Parts: sequence; structure tokens; C-alpha cells
Amino acid sequence: MSAAPASTLMTTEEFLALPDDGMERDLIRGQLREKPMTRRNPRHSHSEAKIAYFLWSWLLQQPEPRGEVLDGDAGFRLRRDPDSTVGIDVAYISAELASATPGDAGLIDGIPVLAVEILSPSNTQEEVMEKVQEYLTVGVPLTWVVEPVFRTVTIYRPGHEPELLNSRQELVGDPHLSGFRAPVAALFR
Repeated sequence: MSAAPASTLMTTEEFLALPDDGMERDLIRGQLREKPMTRRNPRHSHSEAKIAYFLWSWLLQQPEPRGEVLDGDAGFRLRRDPDSTVGIDVAYISAELASATPGDAGLIDGIPVLAVEILSPSNTQEEVMEKVQEYLTVGVPLTWVVEPVFRTVTIYRPGHEPELLNSRQELVGDPHLSGFRAPVAALFR
């Protein structure tokens, strides 16, 4: 993704006013990141659906009030001044954030408990790591980077070293997603 000149910081309102012109965009610390929209491939779509399925299955076992699972590149404003507004492939938000978000909101104004980024062939290491770093900086407690080609999941938590899981291991959500468990292999085609 290309960056806007460093001297101009964009707000979320300016970001949301940009035309729907086939560009994929994120706003990181007030700087626009954009690249041509790419089609999701079947590997990406399958992993997104499976992760959402496992999260929903876990969520339905939780006591009320429950949070929400969002997928399909859900929009989040993670911070203001400078603004960071991004699309997240799959996210879980707390019950508090869900109840504070109006039903007709165009984006979630706050940080998720879990942010999941599923790699596509068009992603660069730099752009994915920039988003992960922003998630860690704003305090997202749990981030998963899912790699469908190599069938791995890398777990990021603030203040901890990344943890790489392969398809013979189990993805565990404790303590932030208490009781969540899924075989890593089940997330892939």
C-alpha cells in the first residue's frame, strides 16, 4: 500500500468521504494506505468462514451479555488524533462495545478483543505487520494472522513474543476468549 505524504494527516471523516472507486484503503495514524482492490481467493474465503464459524460456536456457549463476531472486512476506528481506521477480516468485540455501537453505525468506534487478518497473495509483509503493530499499540488484546498457504496462525499479544502455530496444533483463546479452542488444521481447506 502506498502512503500519503507525511505532512498531511487525514481524519476518519475525510477517509470515509473518499469515493468508492475500487481501491482498498486503511488509515494508519492519519496516513492513507491504498492499493487496488483485489479479489479474495477461495483459500482466504474458506479460512474467513471457518474462523467466523468457530468463533460463533464459542460465542453461543458464553453467558449473556455476549459480544459479537464480525467478518467481511468490518470497519473499525481504532483511535483518534491521529486516526486509525481499518478493515479487519474477522473480529470479536466485547458486549460493552457491541451495546455502545448503534445498529446503523458505519463502523465500530473502538478496539476489538480479537482482530484476525487472513493473508491473501496480494498482501505484503510490510502492510500486514504495520496493521499488527497498530493493533498492539492501541491495545487489541489478541491478534491472529492466518496464513492459508502454509496453514499457520501467528498469535500476537501486547507485551508478548509472537507465537506460531502449525496445522498439528490447537488454537486456544484464553484468557481473552475463555474456553475457545479450534484445531488449526480445521481453519483451512
